[in-house]
Amino acid sequence: MPLPAPRSRLFLSLALALLPVVALAADGAGDAGSDQTDPRHAEPKTLQAVQVKATPLPDTADSLAVPVEVLAGERLDAAKASSLGETVNKLPGVQSSYFGPGVGRPIVRGMDGARVQVLSDGLDSGDVSTVSADHAVTIEPFLADQVEVLKGPATLLYGSGAIGGAVNVIDGRIPETLPAEPLQGRAELRAGTVNDGAAGMLRVDGAAGDVALHFDALHRETGDFDTPDGTIANSALRTDSAALGVSWIGERGFLGAGYSLYSTRYGVPGHEHGDEEHEEDGHDLDDGHDHEAHEGVRVVMDQRRGEVRGGIDRLGVFESLRVKLATTSYTHTELEDGAVGTVFENDSREGRLELVHQPLAGFDGAVGLQWSERDFGAVGAEAFVPGSQSRDLGAFWIGKRHFGPFGLQLGLRHDRNRIDVDDAVAIGPDRRFDTTSGSLSLEWEASEDLHLALGFDRAQRSPTAEELYSNGVHVATGSVEHGDPALDVETANRAELGAHWHLGPLTLRASVYRVAYDDFIYLAHTGTFDDELPVQQWRQADARFTGGEAELDWALADNASGHWDLRLFGDLVRAKLADGGNLPRIAPARVGAELRWERDALRASLGAVRYMEQDRVAAFETATPGYTLVDAHVAWHADTRGGNAWEVFLDGRNLLDSEARPHTSFLKDLVPLPGRGIEAGVRVFF
Repeated sequence: MPLPAPRSRLFLSLALALLPVVALAADGAGDAGSDQTDPRHAEPKTLQAVQVKATPLPDTADSLAVPVEVLAGERLDAAKASSLGETVNKLPGVQSSYFGPGVGRPIVRGMDGARVQVLSDGLDSGDVSTVSADHAVTIEPFLADQVEVLKGPATLLYGSGAIGGAVNVIDGRIPETLPAEPLQGRAELRAGTVNDGAAGMLRVDGAAGDVALHFDALHRETGDFDTPDGTIANSALRTDSAALGVSWIGERGFLGAGYSLYSTRYGVPGHEHGDEEHEEDGHDLDDGHDHEAHEGVRVVMDQRRGEVRGGIDRLGVFESLRVKLATTSYTHTELEDGAVGTVFENDSREGRLELVHQPLAGFDGAVGLQWSERDFGAVGAEAFVPGSQSRDLGAFWIGKRHFGPFGLQLGLRHDRNRIDVDDAVAIGPDRRFDTTSGSLSLEWEASEDLHLALGFDRAQRSPTAEELYSNGVHVATGSVEHGDPALDVETANRAELGAHWHLGPLTLRASVYRVAYDDFIYLAHTGTFDDELPVQQWRQADARFTGGEAELDWALADNASGHWDLRLFGDLVRAKLADGGNLPRIAPARVGAELRWERDALRASLGAVRYMEQDRVAAFETATPGYTLVDAHVAWHADTRGGNAWEVFLDGRNLLDSEARPHTSFLKDLVPLPGRGIEAGVRVFF
């Protein structure tokens, strides 16, 4: 299934389509040295002070007891990548899975898959990225306004699937407030060298009286990407995304609806057929010849999503009411040499109600209900997971109050989960689970500049359908996978100590944590083979996660030479079974540094991250050598006399052309990360 037009023609068509917007913004340009105060493109001075929308209680990342990382503004623009995992990959405690450039799911403190929930403004993304490592997340990072990562159990807010954390993407597709201008937006064009890629996006927000409108669209297309070892065959990617939203906004609330689509086509590298003659050192590389006759495994994914959201303030004893409803239709088709192999379908519905109440016994708090349904089906010779129907219902309360310099945050949630499997007699019985989670966090404002937090959580997660009922060849992982229909609820008991300290130009954030899991569910190699494929089995055992992370921001100087900032960070996690042995694919320790500079219309940064060797591996798992990734960013910003703005940017990634193989990837021994690449582009704000 070759990609359509060449990249040069694609980029030219995108440029022509957006040329009127660029001309509009450039009209009257000449104030290139302005103060850049336009809120549509200005970066918040401290991202920790941005309001976090993942919680119903208005709060900032600084004041939340649960550790939170936020990406917004220029920092988000510099971090945006083709997958959500790669976008958040440089936040402390956060790394990414990897299954080629089209697939990267966030890994939070060593937790991934069904333990980290990916959300679109508080509602589940509706995809099946937890079912298999080669399934992409259906959220487009380039259209995000803000990305929030809740580290540690977020089960109180989002249920069983957030026992390890949650990543919430805010995109504003259903407006909740009127825009600052009757018509505003942004557009972007970019092109890159490492994969001959090009991308373009357009976003428009407008208002007519009390009605707010939103429209966005994106198109991305890349070829096979280059590595220090050569070009990786079957790694091309094409993505299209678009959304339309409309809301009525009054003095006390809003009511809105939206519809969006997400479509992507990507190759699954390392799974080509008929190219054995091009293998070198165990790495399946493309020698530049035409392999169209042997396309290998490719994925065609399509998702359609409709949403309704509403809210009202000052509702009797409640300060606010928020309601969110979504219905999603998802299809994932795997093609083998152009022929349909396996089709995954997922129809989901979700509803969420949040009521923020007035102070009760001194606690500001919120109660909520969450309900979801998922109808999952898989058809084909390699459908290793049977069809199933999942139903979840949860209720929660969270509250906080202050006692002088001390703060107390409490939370409680209970969920009922049901999984009905097709052909239960042959595969295993239907299952019912009850999970209960609770948290207690203490904050101490020791001084205006020093805040300490101590948190305790008990969180529970019910097994997923793939953990219970998998039974067959899993092509993505190159193994035979068996579930266990008798798996029980897993329980995590977490303790964490965190500190946030300001000292003049220095800001330090650090935390240490330990999570004791009872009946931890994991996929283990058995050491046996079936038709030359290794056999993996879902198992349960007690496990321990111990780790820490730290981040230092240092305002080095602010003088005639410009504004200089230095950021240092590091993280590590140790994950092992209680009775001995390591867990598989645990993210390695890292240290990183980034120097940022800004003066008038120019800004630039240079950064490096060192990924340590991971030799604490599970049985039948190989160690992964360390590597260093260096990147740089330069941008020139100009405001116009007409109130618009534009900027030209140049990004360099993996500038040392290092051979990088993430330990978290099932493909690490087959496919490295992309090599040295340069991206250039233009952004327009109007």
